[in-house]
Amino acid sequence: MLILGVDTGGTFTDFVLYDDAALRIHKVLSTPAAPERAILQGIDELGLSARLAQLHLVHGSTVATNAALEGKGVRTLYIGNRGLRDLLTLGRQARAELYNLQPHGASPPVPDELCLETGGRLAADGSVVEPLTDADLAELRAAAKRLAPRAVAINLLFSYRDDRFERAIEAALPSTLFISRSSAVLPETREYERGIATWLNAWVGPLVEGYLQRLQAGLPGAALTVMQSSGETIAAAQAGREAVRMLLSGPAGGLVGARFVAHHAGRERLLTFDMGGTSTDVALVDGELTLTSEGRIGPWPVAVAQADIHTIGAGGGSLAYVDGGGLLQVGPESAGADPGPACYGRGGAAPTVTDANLVLGRLRPEAFLGGGMRLDAAAARAAVGRLGERLGLSAEGAAAGIITLANEHMARALRVMSVQRGVDPRPLTLVSFGGAGGLHVCALAEQLAMRQALVPVHAGVLSALGMLAAPRGRQLSHTVTSPLEALAPDELERHFDRLAQQGEAALHAEGVAPDRLERRRTLDLRYRGQAYTLNVPWDGVVAAALEAFHQAHQARFGHRLALPVELVNVRLGLFAPSRPPALADVPATPAGPIGSANLHGLADPAALWARERLAAGQVIGGPALITERVSTTYLAPGWRCRVDSVGNLVLDLPS
Repeated sequence: MLILGVDTGGTFTDFVLYDDAALRIHKVLSTPAAPERAILQGIDELGLSARLAQLHLVHGSTVATNAALEGKGVRTLYIGNRGLRDLLTLGRQARAELYNLQPHGASPPVPDELCLETGGRLAADGSVVEPLTDADLAELRAAAKRLAPRAVAINLLFSYRDDRFERAIEAALPSTLFISRSSAVLPETREYERGIATWLNAWVGPLVEGYLQRLQAGLPGAALTVMQSSGETIAAAQAGREAVRMLLSGPAGGLVGARFVAHHAGRERLLTFDMGGTSTDVALVDGELTLTSEGRIGPWPVAVAQADIHTIGAGGGSLAYVDGGGLLQVGPESAGADPGPACYGRGGAAPTVTDANLVLGRLRPEAFLGGGMRLDAAAARAAVGRLGERLGLSAEGAAAGIITLANEHMARALRVMSVQRGVDPRPLTLVSFGGAGGLHVCALAEQLAMRQALVPVHAGVLSALGMLAAPRGRQLSHTVTSPLEALAPDELERHFDRLAQQGEAALHAEGVAPDRLERRRTLDLRYRGQAYTLNVPWDGVVAAALEAFHQAHQARFGHRLALPVELVNVRLGLFAPSRPPALADVPATPAGPIGSANLHGLADPAALWARERLAAGQVIGGPALITERVSTTYLAPGWRCRVDSVGNLVLDLPS
C-alpha cells in the first residue's frame, strides 16, 4: 500500500509519499476556496491517479480552523436549559481589554434568535430538577422547522452525569440536521467551555463533513484518515462528526513528525517551531507530546484534548508595513497563497518576510521548490524598497528590520512555551521546521541562549511526514469530582474501564483490534478551592499521583499548598502503534559546496551547499546556506552543522 501524508497549509499543500520503502516529497500552492483541488493536483503530479486503490491518504486539514477563524460556520441552533439560553453570549465575562473603558463589543457566538431553552435540567448530583416533557420536544421540533438551521448544538446542565435528556432531544429533531450533543463532544464539567466545544463542533461540522465527502469522491477506492488535534488519526467517515477535534490538525502532525525525526537524532527534550507561510506554531515536547484542555481558537476556548501549541501570525508570508505612528510592524496579516509574497510574481505588491529574506540573499531565486518556481528578486526588492523609503532606510536595511521584528515575535512565543512555564530552554534542542523555519533557527536559538538546534530531514514538509508516523487513536475524558484520597483505586479503575470500552468500540469500527491498543491514563487534579487543574499520570497508586501533582504545581507556579487535592477529570488515551516510515541513510561520501552567496551584513561570501549531496558525518561551519527542494537553512556565523546518518542537520554553537 502507498501511504501519503498531506498537510494543507495557508500557502502550500505538502505531500510526503512512502512508496516501496522510499520517501518522495512534493509541494503545490494551496487553493483555499476549495482545498481538495490542491490535493487532487498534487496526487496527479505524483503519478498516483491510476493507483488510488492502493492509496492510504492521511490528511491534516485546515477546513475547520479556517471556518472558525473566519466566522464562516453554518446556521446553528443552540439549545440549553431554561434560564440559560444566553450562556454562550455571557461566557466567563472576562474582558479582552482590561483597562479599556470603551471596549469593542464582540458578536455573540450564536445570534439571539437561534438560542432556545427547554426542560431536562439536572442538579449537580444528577437528580432531576425539571423534566423534559413531550410538550418541550414538540416545541423544539416546531422551532427547528421555523428557524431552518443546518446544525444543532445541545448543551444541558450536568449532561456528563446523565445524557438521557440530550439523547431524547436529538431523537426528536429531524435526522437531516447535523446534531452535536455536549455529552458526546465533551462530557466534562464547566458548562460554558463544554457549550462552546459543542457549538463549534456543530458550527463547522457540516463544512468538514462535506469537504471530506468531496475529497473522498475525488479519490474513489482510496482509504482516507484525518489527523486530530491531539496527534492521532481518525477515519474520515467519523472525523466529520468530531470536527472540533481537528482545529489543530496540521500543527499536530508537525509535532508528531518532529518527535519522530528527533528521536533518530537522539534528542527527546525539544522546543519546536513550525514556521510556514502564514503562521508559526510553537510547542514543548518532553519525550511525549504535551496535551492541553485549555486551548483557544480565535476568541473561544477549546476544551477538548489537543496538542499544547502556541500559534502566532508570523510566517514567510507575513506582511510588513508602517503603522500610524511611523513604526515598522510585521504580521499578523499574511499574503497567503494568492497573491502571495511579491517575489512569487502572482500580483502581490506588499513586502513580506519571504521578500526580506530574498533581499538579504538568504533565499536563492533559482533554487526555490527545487527550481520549480523561480522567485522574482526585482519584485521583492521593489516591495521592500518602498517600505524602506517610508522608514528612511535602504532596501537591505528595511529587510533586516523585517527579519529582526519577525524573529522577536517568534522568540516571544518560544518564551511563552518555556520560560513562562518554568522551563529553562537552554538544555533543550530547538527543532525548526516548516518551509521558512530554517532561515531563522540560529537567530532564535541565540535569543533564547540555546546552543543546540536541529533542522530535521524533510523539514519543509515535516507536518506531512508526521501524518505517516501518527498512530490511530482517541482521547477520552469524563468528569469525576471528588477528593482524590476519598476514592478507592478500584473505583477509579471502573471509570477508566468505561472510557476504554467506549474508545475500543470506536476504534474497532475502524478495523483496529483491541489487543493492539496502548493506553495512557491521567488525572486532572487541583487543590480544593482552585478553578483550574493540572494533569498527572495515573499508575494506580494514589500517593504517586498526589506527589506528581505537588511537583507539577511547584514547577508551574513556584509553590505547593497544604490543602486537600481534588480529582476533577479522568482521561484515557488509546493508541494503535503506527508503523512509521523508515528514514533512508544518506551517502557516506562528502561533497563540496556548489557555490557561494553574498549575504547582507557579511564581508565575505557564504558557502552554498545542496542538502541532498551532504554525507553522514559531514561538518559545515557557518556562515553558509544549505538549500533543498522545500526549504533553506541559514547557518549563521559561529554555528556548526553536523549531518547525521539519516540527513538531519544537527546544529550547535561552540562555547
